[in-house]
Amino acid sequence: MNAFLSAIVTWLSINFGLPASYDHPEIVFVPAAQISEFVYADAGKKNRQDVIAGYNDVRRVILLPDSWDDKSPADLSILVHEMVHHLQNLSEIEYACPGAREEPAYAAQDRWLKLFGHNLFDDFDLDRMTLKVTTLCYWP
Repeated sequence: MNAFLSAIVTWLSINFGLPASYDHPEIVFVPAAQISEFVYADAGKKNRQDVIAGYNDVRRVILLPDSWDDKSPADLSILVHEMVHHLQNLSEIEYACPGAREEPAYAAQDRWLKLFGHNLFDDFDLDRMTLKVTTLCYWP
């Protein structure tokens, strides 16, 4: 896995200008329900969305579902998305809001998928409006 993570880091650095760091996160495979609990720990059950994966900035851990398949372009793209967050965290890149932090992660994920003739919208049943709203900052 470390060699593959290094390849992702190099690819992200070249294609998205993220600072390359080969201090890899821990990868933990858990049931999908535990990922939602991890991401929404303080939010309660109200307004929870399904979460596919997660990254913990403090522990430097990526949570992937135990169904994750290293031969699936879609599943690999999930790891690419979370590695963006890992590199953002290590390089202490600041964003105006959590949504703004998601924009480069989704862009990298979609570009990765296109390497395999796939795309974010079809593989994850996502529409452009939902993606746009997910990456916006909302101000009260």
